[in-house]
Amino acid sequence: MSERQQPDPPDEAPGARSLGTTSPNVHDTVRLALVVGALGVVFGDIGTSPIYTMQTVFSPSDPHPVPVSTENVFGVVSLVFWSVMTIVTVTYVLLAMRADNQGEGGIMALITLLRRHSPRPGTRTAVLLAGIGIFGAALFFGDSMITPAISVLSAVEGLRVVQPSLHELVLPITAVIILVLFLLQRRGSATVGRLFGPVMIIWFLAVAACGVKGIFAHPDILRALSPTYAVGFLVGRLDVAFFALAAVVLAVTGAEALYADMGHFGRRSITRAWLVLVFPACALSYLGQGALILDDPAHIASPFFLLVPDWARLPMVLLATAATVIASQAVITGAFSLASQAAELGYLPRLRILHTSESAIGQVYVPWVNWILLVAVLTLVFAFRSSTALAFTYGMAVTGTIAITTLMFFYVGRWRWNVPQWLLVLGAIPLLVVDLLFLSANGTKLLHGAWVPLLIGLAAFTVMTTWQRGREIVTAERQRREGSLREFVERLRQDGVLARRVPGTAVFLNRGKETAPLAMRANVEHNHVRHEHVLILSIDTEPVPRVPAHRQIVVDDLGYADDGITHVSARFGYMESPDVPEVLRRLDPIATEGPLQVEEASYFLSTIELRPGDRPTMPRWRKRLFITTSHITADAAEHFCLPRDRTVIMGSHIEL
Repeated sequence: MSERQQPDPPDEAPGARSLGTTSPNVHDTVRLALVVGALGVVFGDIGTSPIYTMQTVFSPSDPHPVPVSTENVFGVVSLVFWSVMTIVTVTYVLLAMRADNQGEGGIMALITLLRRHSPRPGTRTAVLLAGIGIFGAALFFGDSMITPAISVLSAVEGLRVVQPSLHELVLPITAVIILVLFLLQRRGSATVGRLFGPVMIIWFLAVAACGVKGIFAHPDILRALSPTYAVGFLVGRLDVAFFALAAVVLAVTGAEALYADMGHFGRRSITRAWLVLVFPACALSYLGQGALILDDPAHIASPFFLLVPDWARLPMVLLATAATVIASQAVITGAFSLASQAAELGYLPRLRILHTSESAIGQVYVPWVNWILLVAVLTLVFAFRSSTALAFTYGMAVTGTIAITTLMFFYVGRWRWNVPQWLLVLGAIPLLVVDLLFLSANGTKLLHGAWVPLLIGLAAFTVMTTWQRGREIVTAERQRREGSLREFVERLRQDGVLARRVPGTAVFLNRGKETAPLAMRANVEHNHVRHEHVLILSIDTEPVPRVPAHRQIVVDDLGYADDGITHVSARFGYMESPDVPEVLRRLDPIATEGPLQVEEASYFLSTIELRPGDRPTMPRWRKRLFITTSHITADAAEHFCLPRDRTVIMGSHIEL
C-alpha cells in the first residue's frame, strides 16, 4: 500500500452549504442579511470620510491650503466625486474584487494568486512584485492604526460645534471609545455586523438627507458632477490641485479594507451595498458640503456638521461617533485577516488566532495584533490631538496600498484571464497614473506626518521579510539534521536491536515526509523504544481559504504495510484551524495499518532553540530580530488542539 487519499465522508462536511430546495424567499433573506452585515463591517471607513475630507482640503492649517473660491470649490467637489468613482468603483469594486482567492480578497490574496498563476514564479519580476505586495500589506497595518484614531477623533470633535466649552473632553472621550472598541474585538465581526448594520443604514440615510438639504440651497453645485471641472481644476490650477490631492485621497480611505473584508460577505453583497446606498450617500454629502462652502466660506471650519440643522447636531455627533467606531471595525477586521493569512503563508510566525464564528468563514480574532493596534491608536490620538493633524499622516498609507493593489491586479489578470497585453496596458496606465498622482501629492506631507505610516510600513515589512528569510534558513538546517525519513524507517527494520516496540500510539508532528522528526530520532536513539503504531503527521497549509474534506487527508505507508509506521499529510486552508485529534479520528484503520488509540495517543513535538551564530546567512541585527519575533509564536500544542497531558516536547538548538 502506498500513498492514498481518504475516501469521501458519507455525510456532508462541516461548513458545506446545501442549496437543495431552499426557497427563493430564504435566498433573498440571506442576501439581504449579507448586505446589512457588510454595511456594518465593511463600509464604516469609507462611509465616514465625508466627516473630515472637505474640512481637510480647505483647512487653513494645511501647509499648502486651497483658497476658497467658486472655481476651487467646484473643482474640489468634482475631483472628490471622480476620485471615488475611479479608485473605489472602478479599481476595487469592478476590477480588483474579481481577483479573489476562492472568495478571499486583499493584498495577501493577490500575492497567492501571483504565486499560482505566474508562468515564471521565480523570475525577478515575480519576486519583485511579491516583495512590493508584502510592503503594501505592511502599509495596510499602518492604515489600521491611523483609521481608528482619525475616525473616532473627527466624530467626537463635533462636540466643539455643538458646544465649544466641551473642547477639553474630546481627547478623553475618544480614548475611552477606542479602548472599549478594542476590548470588544474578541466577540467577532458577525456580532458586530448584525449590531452595526442597521446603524450604518441610518447613518447613510442621514448623510444623504443632509447633503440634499445643502444641494437645494445651492443647486448649481450639481454641475460639479461633470468631469470637466475636475480636469479643469487639475490642468488649470495644477499648483493648487496637486497639493489638494493629498487631502482628496481621504475620500477613498477604506477601499483596501473593503477588498480585504470581501471574504466575510462576498463580492455581490458588497457591490450592491456600495452602488445602491453607500456611494450615492457619500456623493450627496460632498455635493452638499460644497454648496454650503459656496454659501459662506467660513463654513470650511466644519462643513459636515454645519450642514446639519441646529436641532439635530448633537444626535448627529452621536450617530457619527457610532459610525466611526464601525469605520475602525472595518480596518481592524481587515488587519486580523491580513495577519492570519500572512502567518499561514510564512511571512509571520504562527500566531494565536481565534475563530469567532462557527458558521462564517474568515472571521478571526488575533490577540497580539489587537493589543498592538490599541497601543498604537491611543499613541497617535494623544500625539497628534486633532483629526486635521492626523489627516496629514493618513494619505501615504492609503495611496501606497492602492497603487500596489492596482499594479498587482493587472499583473495577475494578465496570466489568470489571459487578457491581451494591449488591453491590459490600455486599462492599467490611466488607473496607475491616477494612483501615482495621489501618491506623489502625499509625498509633499512627509515632513508634516506622512512619515508615520511609512515608518510603520517599513517596520512591518522588515519583520515579515526577516521572518520569511529566517524561516527558510532554519528549515534548511533542520532538514539537514533530521535526515531522510525513508532511510530512517529502513534502518529501523534492519536493526531490530535499535529500538524495541512498546504498546500504544505515538504521533510525531513534522514539517513533511522527506525528513525524520527530531523527536522521533531522539526517542529511538536515546530511549531505544518505538510505539506499536507510529504516525508521522505533517500539517500543510495550502494557499486557499479552505480545503474540501475529501482532499484534506493523504496517507502514505512509507513503503511498508506491516511496520506500523505511517505518514499522514493533513491539508488545511489558511483560514482554518488545524485540529489534530479530529484528523486522527477520521483516518481509515486499513490505511494506518490497524486502528489507532486516539484517546490514549501520545503526541511528540520538536522544538528549536534559536541562537545567533557566525554563519553569513543574515546580518546580525536581522538574526536578533528573527529570534525576538519567534518569541511571539503561538503555543504549538494549543494551535494544533493537542491534549496537554499527553504531549511531550523534545528540544534542540540551531545557530543562524
